[in-house]
Amino acid sequence: MSTNASFTQPPGARAYRLSTARGEFAVVDSPVAGGGEPKGVVLMLPGFTGSKEDFTLLHEPLAERGYRTVAVDGRGQYESDGPEHDEAGYARDELARDVHAQVAALGTRVHLLGHSLGGQIARAAVLLDHSPFLSLTLMSSGPARISVSQQQRVKLLRDALETMTMAEVWNVMQAMGPPEEVGGPVRGPGDQERLRDRWLGTRPAQLLATGRQLCTEPDRVAELAAVPLAVHVISGAYDDTWPVPLLDEMAVRLDARRTVIEGAEHSPNTDQPPATARALADFWDDVPAR
Repeated sequence: MSTNASFTQPPGARAYRLSTARGEFAVVDSPVAGGGEPKGVVLMLPGFTGSKEDFTLLHEPLAERGYRTVAVDGRGQYESDGPEHDEAGYARDELARDVHAQVAALGTRVHLLGHSLGGQIARAAVLLDHSPFLSLTLMSSGPARISVSQQQRVKLLRDALETMTMAEVWNVMQAMGPPEEVGGPVRGPGDQERLRDRWLGTRPAQLLATGRQLCTEPDRVAELAAVPLAVHVISGAYDDTWPVPLLDEMAVRLDARRTVIEGAEHSPNTDQPPATARALADFWDDVPAR
């Protein structure tokens, strides 16, 4: 899931629509500092209720480390098109195939990073075919369904979306002081009007379908462990969506690098961006080029 966003475009970045075989996707594409060839290209997938802006504070420090970063709105998220009411268009396999189309359009293998829901979509893409990817980073994204408390929050949101418009749901959430992980209060830099625009731009069917997936996702760690790909499990020191000990155990099962970002919770990308960027780049630096 995701709550924080900065809508200030990072230095040198371009916002455009990436044309793929499966449609166009809104991206923010940030080059390496000083130009030249990047060490690698990173594709970043946001979480539930999130968008490409959730990664804004990572672009500049990763550019300084030599990485080109491409953050994307997934199908039906914010500025990317998607079905308004057809949940079938957001099936997990469909979203995984979108990721493959995005990589193909970029024209190079990528380091794949997914935050929360984005991590489970990234995992599905890797299990579909790992060959386009140099590595996989699961940021605050667990082995299976979300915690019971978060399932209850998602159910409240899904129930509201069944009977109310997106604008009505937004107004209710603001009035009630909504749960932090479902479109809740913003702790990072972000403009409230832009956050409202993001919410209204997201397709209801996308939230309904992916919310259901978060509450029912099976444990696919054993499948992922069998894939010959370097994996990084990174999170904050506290997480109510997937408890940190569960993420620790998943990293062991995956034989993955494990990083805990002190002073961060479910969104280390916005809670502690310098430390998060450093840990990400250190991992990618150690991944053998293929």
